[in-house]
Amino acid sequence: MVKSVAVTGLGCISALGHDVNQFWGALCNGETGIRPLTNMPLESLKIKACAQIQNYNSLHFFSNEELPYLDKFSQYAIITAREAIVDAGLEAAEIHNAACVVGTGCGGKETDEEAYQKLYKEGKTRAHPLTIPKGMPSAAAVQVSMHMGISGPVFSVASACASAAHATASALAMIRSGLVEVAIVVGTDAPFTYGLIKAWEGLRVLSPDTCRPFSKNRSGMVLGEGAGAVVLESLEHAKKRGAPIYAELAGCGMSADAGHITDPSSDGAARAIKAALDDASMNPGDVDYVNAHGTGTKANDVSETQALHQVFGGHAAQLMVSGTKSMHGHPLGAAGALELVATVLAIKNGIVPPTANFTEAGEGCDLDYVPNQAREKRIKSAVSNSFAFGGLNAVLAIRAMDGA
Repeated sequence: MVKSVAVTGLGCISALGHDVNQFWGALCNGETGIRPLTNMPLESLKIKACAQIQNYNSLHFFSNEELPYLDKFSQYAIITAREAIVDAGLEAAEIHNAACVVGTGCGGKETDEEAYQKLYKEGKTRAHPLTIPKGMPSAAAVQVSMHMGISGPVFSVASACASAAHATASALAMIRSGLVEVAIVVGTDAPFTYGLIKAWEGLRVLSPDTCRPFSKNRSGMVLGEGAGAVVLESLEHAKKRGAPIYAELAGCGMSADAGHITDPSSDGAARAIKAALDDASMNPGDVDYVNAHGTGTKANDVSETQALHQVFGGHAAQLMVSGTKSMHGHPLGAAGALELVATVLAIKNGIVPPTANFTEAGEGCDLDYVPNQAREKRIKSAVSNSFAFGGLNAVLAIRAMDGA
């Protein structure tokens, strides 16, 4: 018999705040964290809109002795993992035997760029000895493990903007198989380095002002940063220790377009959504809410809408669909984690976050996108979509749990 998996702890840091309460409050109020870019040479940047974490001081969270080992993406991962573990009320022994899976799209870009700056611009002949252990993509998973005392399976997943959702799917599989009873999942990225922003400019998918998913006048995505974390447990383990239960992580679905590197396929997305429903033993009519990938690009929003029509048929018109990247931006490998937190809280609290900045529906975008204002509505089941460059698709199915 497949084990049921419960969500028992949440954590996040984003442009909407430094913890879950600030994040959720901003989402419910339709507040946007998109602001003018700071701490960059703006005169040489075309794109100046971003969703940066505000008032962040690393010394509020870490000591001077710890910081030399911590790229910012690792800092964010530790902060959110700690919040989620405290929220779940886990004991040290339970944490010790847990798994930890961290999704990241970029890894330690800040560390890499600092090294290249010294080598190529300043003419240094040696890199800092901590450049590799600090900047490697697995660094965040390593640091969460060491800071939290996690000694079970620990590894990283990198699948661009689907990284956090794929990490969640990996943790779900480990718990279902009986390999572990508890897993901490984190998605994290810190992409605000000069070189990375210039690289994104080259793709010509960034908005010059703000993110307007599914709107006629949408102009692209807005980069964000931050991390989200969830604690997952077998339902039996959670009940045995009297843990708070937010919802059930009921299923996951994954697919690859095997097509274009940047042009998404509605068929590939639809296969992942259907696979998630099948895995969760859900019918299309069971789903009330979709937290959309919703990047605000011309291609994504139409193909995602088409995928929802393909899977849900006539029920698609009854779905509430929101793109929360309109508020927290697109934090790349962290996106799926922040959106999972938002989806779980929507189910728990009976509030659907809005699609902010919405004007009028774009061509091919004909669903209920919960424009601009949150909606109070009981949600029995929901899905959270993550679709990455390269056609890497991961969808999570979440269900309300009776008595939770």
